[in-house]
Amino acid sequence: MTQRKGTSAASGSTGGSAAVTGEAVDGTPGDLPGADALDNRRQVLYWRLLARLFDPEEQAALESASLAVVEDIGLPPALLDPQTSVDSVVQRHPELAAEFDGLMTPEPDEDGRDRAAEVRRAALVSKVLLNVFGPVSGAVSAGQLSRWQSDAGWLERALGCAPGELRSGRPGTGTGGGSAGRGVSPTGTGGRGGTPDLSTLIPAIGPDLGAIEAELVSRMRLREVLADPGLAAKLTPSMSLIEQLLRDKNNLSGVALANAKALIRRFVDEVAQVLRTQVEKTTVGALDRSVPPKRVFRNLDLDRTIWKNLTNWDPEQERLYVDRLYYRHTARKTTPQRLIVVVDQSGSMVDSMVNCTILASIFAGLPKVDVHLIAYDTQALDLTPWVQDPFETLLRTQLGGGTDGTVAMALAQPKIAEPRNTVVVWISDFYEWRAEPLFESMANLHRSGVKFIPVGSVTSAGRGSVNPWFRDRFKDLGTPVISGHIRKLVHELKTFLT
Repeated sequence: MTQRKGTSAASGSTGGSAAVTGEAVDGTPGDLPGADALDNRRQVLYWRLLARLFDPEEQAALESASLAVVEDIGLPPALLDPQTSVDSVVQRHPELAAEFDGLMTPEPDEDGRDRAAEVRRAALVSKVLLNVFGPVSGAVSAGQLSRWQSDAGWLERALGCAPGELRSGRPGTGTGGGSAGRGVSPTGTGGRGGTPDLSTLIPAIGPDLGAIEAELVSRMRLREVLADPGLAAKLTPSMSLIEQLLRDKNNLSGVALANAKALIRRFVDEVAQVLRTQVEKTTVGALDRSVPPKRVFRNLDLDRTIWKNLTNWDPEQERLYVDRLYYRHTARKTTPQRLIVVVDQSGSMVDSMVNCTILASIFAGLPKVDVHLIAYDTQALDLTPWVQDPFETLLRTQLGGGTDGTVAMALAQPKIAEPRNTVVVWISDFYEWRAEPLFESMANLHRSGVKFIPVGSVTSAGRGSVNPWFRDRFKDLGTPVISGHIRKLVHELKTFLT
């Protein structure tokens, strides 16, 4: 590889472009690039990414060098166009879909580095990061939001997660769904076989993706979009969008209201499908051995019957004589359990309100579980009559306002008939107006035998702020606050109710 005298391979000049592509200055093909040249190529691609995001003055020169790199390694120039979605690139070049899956998950340790593969990886990583974190100015259209959501889904896939999983609004199945499911395993690992430790990301990328999405939604003329069925059809329901719809539902009417309800119901159904699978895996009562087993063939415990009658084995006739048949117990304890879910519906707890409303409806559909749902801010609302239908429940919520948990406690306490068979789940950040009297009433519930479960937030990402005063006192009481991931709450409830 030759290089113009006095021009660095890392520069954005014409000479720099020649250096990073591995061509001679006169245009004749050079030798296969060495390790240093491949490292330079990778750096050019990342410098271009940084220039796009932070330093436009260097952008033009780096664009030329990056284009030369991308074309030389056989990738489409569309990777460098931030206006082209990842979906569009993959539609034109289907073979790249597998490369995007698990693209940013840890690689297994191997001897030596495949620098050529690293250059290719840098081009693909730059595409995903620029499309997601690149600036979007002015008003946001429904098409722009839809494209950003799709690109964010590709970033989540690159990190080894299901699309939507990191944006705090949808519990991930790990399958990705549809065309997005390739290369993502049920454990949430990427196609490259690594298990991403997303806690090492600084900052935590999931909530930040959610914040970007929320900001884009806030800049969209949502009412105008909802009034146009064609534009509304482009919207992909997400927690950020659902929050805006719930806040603005009283200002919508006609076609706009109908489209808003359709988006809310679609999102509710998607989340419910995932949560229902998690809940129903083991939601059966414990075996009740006080009830004699039913003596029918399907309950015959053949292994135990043989074991207990082995002393009757006749070796000469090679026969086993059975004195007694043993049957399996199949009756299960079905003691009615009462589940009371209290949710803070103030502005900071929207995602918890949505998730817990859906979760309550799922548990309400189980046999022998009596579910009550209460939402509160400075006033409390008993949503129990609609608990079977989370869509109708959410339409009756009024998000925002202050927080006074004592009004919710006044509604919850009369519902407790048998403390030992009652669980109270209280979801809030616990920044309360009257903290001491509320905590004392919670402590009294716990001492009476009620299973009291304080939850800081219920999101897919599990990030939430909890009042330290309450956190310390719950810990001293022996009922520590659940950190916030919805799977932990599902586990706690199944443990008590089964």
